[in-house]
Order: sequence, then C-alpha cells, then structure tokens
Amino acid sequence: MHEKYIRRAIELAAENAGQGRGGPFGAVVVRNGEVIAEGVNLVTTALDPTAHAEVVAIRAACGKMGTFELRGSTIYSSCEPCPMCLAAIYWARLEALYYGASREDAAAAGFDDGFLYEQIPLPAAARTLRTGRLLAEESGAPFAIWRANPAKIAY
Repeated sequence: MHEKYIRRAIELAAENAGQGRGGPFGAVVVRNGEVIAEGVNLVTTALDPTAHAEVVAIRAACGKMGTFELRGSTIYSSCEPCPMCLAAIYWARLEALYYGASREDAAAAGFDDGFLYEQIPLPAAARTLRTGRLLAEESGAPFAIWRANPAKIAY
C-alpha cells in the first residue's frame, strides 16, 4: 500500500520538474487509505521559500480537514524532507513519514541542505546568521497573556 502513495509523490515531483513550476519534489498526505492532499514544490512560482512540497501538502490537508494538526495521517514525500519540512511534519503531528530519494540524491541534483544540517545544532552565537536577543524582559508579556487566556486553543 505504501508503494502506491510514494509512487504518486514521485509522479507529482516528475510532473512538476517537467513543467518548470518548481523543484522536483512531490508529497501526498493520506488518512485511512484516502489521499487528503497533494503538494509540489512551488518555491519559484509562488515566490515563497517555504513552499516546499511537504509544506504545500500539509497546508492543503489542514485546510481540507479544518484543523491545524494531522494526527492519524501519513505523509509520503518523493525525497527525504529538508529540516524545515521535517519540522513542519512534526508540528502537524503526522503519524508517519515515508520518502523515496535521499538527501544525498537531492544534493547531487543541486538541492544541498548540508549547510542547514550543520548550522541548526550550533549555539546561536556560533551560526553564520547574525543572531541577537532583544527586549528579553518585554517579550515575555505575550506568553503571560497566553497562559491567562481561558479561550486559548492549546497545540
């Protein structure tokens, strides 16, 4: 059964690559044997660096299901997700992830996320992205408001 959905993700990736709408990546979200949503990489057409196939599919699935989480769902990706997409998969609380190509395969095609994998575990001060903390005391106020709000939707 898994092969059916990963093949669909690969098919979406190939179509997208051939049409030039974005990178060669596709993703499918499935729940109870039903495809909930599909996504392809739309970074260059949407002018959105976060429009990776997995994120596009997660956004579509959440919109269709009317929820911000996808418990009980599985995502199939044509390629091993980048760090951003992997984080989105965790945040969406997907039950499982299956992928086709590896991150090394992607790197060989010009999609190398190795730099990100190196930067993420570093302390903020050691990263190449200049990072600084500002207004630390004031920035706690929104959290206090959140904790006190009885109408909040926890996630």
